Amino acid sequence: MAPQRSLLQCICSVLLFVGIAHALKFDLIAQTESAKKERCVRNFVGQDTLVVVTATVDGYKGDGMLVNIYIRDAVGNEYGRPRDVVGESRTVFTSHADAAFDVCFENVFTGSKRINNPTRHIELDIDIGADAKDWSAIQATEKLKPVEAELRRIEEITSELVTDMEYLRTREQKLRDTNESTNTRVKWFGIATTWLLIGLWAWQIMYLRAYFRSKHLI
Repeated sequence: MAPQRSLLQCICSVLLFVGIAHALKFDLIAQTESAKKERCVRNFVGQDTLVVVTATVDGYKGDGMLVNIYIRDAVGNEYGRPRDVVGESRTVFTSHADAAFDVCFENVFTGSKRINNPTRHIELDIDIGADAKDWSAIQATEKLKPVEAELRRIEEITSELVTDMEYLRTREQKLRDTNESTNTRVKWFGIATTWLLIGLWAWQIMYLRAYFRSKHLI
């Protein structure tokens, strides 16, 4: 029983470390309205997958800077655009397609006064799938023991990994089929081109021979 508990604790620690590793911290420099540029973080997500984007921005409103956030995917779906973000901002959405989505930040000057340190510190955390669920609420609602809730979370994460591996296998199969189809087409194109050149060469010889004979040169 003790080795099993130790193994479970080890697995939970690894998964907790992976979850923490998703957090991203960076400084965002303020820019003028005419020269503003977005700084984006991209993730891939499957269709109908729960996503929670949590951004924590330091500073205060009225300090001469304005931080806006845009969340959109590669196929044109927009999931949120919090504006003038200070403190914690959380956006929860369910993806509409198998596509990459971007979380973009912009920091814009709002006043004419000079700022000594025109930056905002950003802390971004993106939870996808099982990590995005509120397991404390699930545990309380379904009256699960802590170990049961953790095992269920691990089960869902494992299921997501299996789904991702299956998706990658399908993509690899499609790419291999496309590669083989392309190789076959290139091969037959090369053979056809070779026979065409041989036919053109034979026709040129016959034409020149007939021409020289008509001129009594041979």
